[in-house]
Amino acid sequence: MTTLNPSSRIAAVTGATGAIGKAIAQELASKNYRVILLCRNESKANRAAQDIIQETGNEQVHFKVVDVSRKGSIEKLVEGWHGPLHVLVNNAAVTPQTRKETPEGIELQFATNVLGYFWMMEGFSETLKDSAPARIVNVASYWAGDLDLSDLEFKRRPYRNGTAYRQSKQADRMLTVAFAKRFELHNITVNACHPGDVNSTLSNNLGFGGHESPAQGAATPVWAATSTIGGQVTGKYFEHKQEANCRFGKDEDALEKLFQICRGY
Repeated sequence: MTTLNPSSRIAAVTGATGAIGKAIAQELASKNYRVILLCRNESKANRAAQDIIQETGNEQVHFKVVDVSRKGSIEKLVEGWHGPLHVLVNNAAVTPQTRKETPEGIELQFATNVLGYFWMMEGFSETLKDSAPARIVNVASYWAGDLDLSDLEFKRRPYRNGTAYRQSKQADRMLTVAFAKRFELHNITVNACHPGDVNSTLSNNLGFGGHESPAQGAATPVWAATSTIGGQVTGKYFEHKQEANCRFGKDEDALEKLFQICRGY
């Protein structure tokens, strides 16, 4: 993959007001990328952008308001996007302790953590192709599993936020492989990673703290977004800047079924 000057590269990060998302955006800005924070809350987004500019001295940090749990909001973002996009970091996630739904009636964790990733990758597919070489980094987790393709929204199963989160992160790792196959011929790499274990609203909702700083948590996603290897391999899963085995990406029938279910929303 061709190496380009970072200052000519545009990176977008979803969930960029959260602990890890903001740290990812800040590190990309420190590497002289032009960074777009994609956030739900305008005032928080503006504050985060100003903080990052002050910390890095990179004034090419901006924000756009989008709710990734809602397809229409992502479609509006895509329609209003002008120019290239070279790096897309899907990071936004929620872990509500009780089952909640979007205004469209979709279970909130599935809508945000899974469909949000899917809609962003599909929505920006032509922009990424036009901008190639390009990369997608999906922030997933080593805490993954419990996927039930017949009950993705917990309409039958009792809702537990940890189970819903594990399912969403398994789905993200599977969608990474599914999109990698579709983008491979277009010079777009798609990889997933586990960030560091950071104390955040998300982890607290799951009953965990965290022993790493936001910067440590952002290290592997940023590495996947900027390192040479992140532009050479696709459909992989990384932990601690090392490729790790991912059994979820090997069931081709399940990958395709999940992809088509998501496309149906």
